[in-house]
Amino acid sequence: MSGNEIITFLGKDWMELQSVIRGALSTDIGLLQKVNEKLYSRSGKQLRPMVSLLMARTCSAEGVANADSCRFAAAAELLHNATLLHDDVADASAIRRGMPTLSAEMGSTSAVLVGDYWLSSAVQTVLSATGNMEVIRLFARTLSDLAKGEMIQLQNSLTGKTSQEDYFKVIYCKTASLFETAAVSGAISVSASREQVEAARQYASCLGTAFQIKDDILDYEGGEKLGKPMGVDLTEQKITLPLLGAMHNAGKEERRIRKKVTEIHSHPEYAREVTRFVLENGGVEYASRRLDEYVQRAVDALEIFEDSPQKDYLVQIAQYNAYRTI
Repeated sequence: MSGNEIITFLGKDWMELQSVIRGALSTDIGLLQKVNEKLYSRSGKQLRPMVSLLMARTCSAEGVANADSCRFAAAAELLHNATLLHDDVADASAIRRGMPTLSAEMGSTSAVLVGDYWLSSAVQTVLSATGNMEVIRLFARTLSDLAKGEMIQLQNSLTGKTSQEDYFKVIYCKTASLFETAAVSGAISVSASREQVEAARQYASCLGTAFQIKDDILDYEGGEKLGKPMGVDLTEQKITLPLLGAMHNAGKEERRIRKKVTEIHSHPEYAREVTRFVLENGGVEYASRRLDEYVQRAVDALEIFEDSPQKDYLVQIAQYNAYRTI
């Protein structure tokens, strides 16, 4: 799957999306404008707005998106980038997408303020649509989910007691929820049926879950391909699915390994030991099997839709998680 191929397919809708985002970020504050342009030039895959626009076209009887589709897709991308700015501050991250983070370059205060600006721009973009309270509620719920996910993760990092139930709750709140909002708002923008909206929700929830599982796998085996150092999750005392899988497979080692994770800040050398434990006890393979399950569930959710190029691209985006390296 090529992102450029999808962008070409979306054509004028993608151009309108970019216009909406740039308009939302435009400001007469020189420093903020310069920072916004720099950050947006570093945008990643932009999967969320892609999914939103493709879902709008898939649900549309005419196979077309509209102005509100572009606004909702833009809002999803703005909100996503706002959360990244805030996450980099919370995690004290120095690198994002292979480049220095804003917090590393300008300090945490500036990064939080810019993140707040992107967040408010996302809200204003949603409100600029012709009016749909259901979409407003979706974005409001996602904002709440993002905060809840961070707090659950913080709480668990202090105790080392993360369970699989906790893990899936966190990745729903922090990742899948926004994918879901992007897809569902796209469906709603073209007056999709309740059945179509539910299919969009199921697809995107499974897609987002698969996306985060893959990121967590890559943190153990990705290295420089990720554009960030390998093993970041462990240094932040995060217990993710590869480690949970390894502990499940190893059985009696679980208590000892959990204790080492909670002590990584004072014993950084434990990170290498825990990583070796994951790789030697099938943690990556365990997580990969769950990844494949969610990819298939995402694809299955699309069965209610008629065959079309936009549906095919949604299938490819889901399957992309099985083999991507970034």
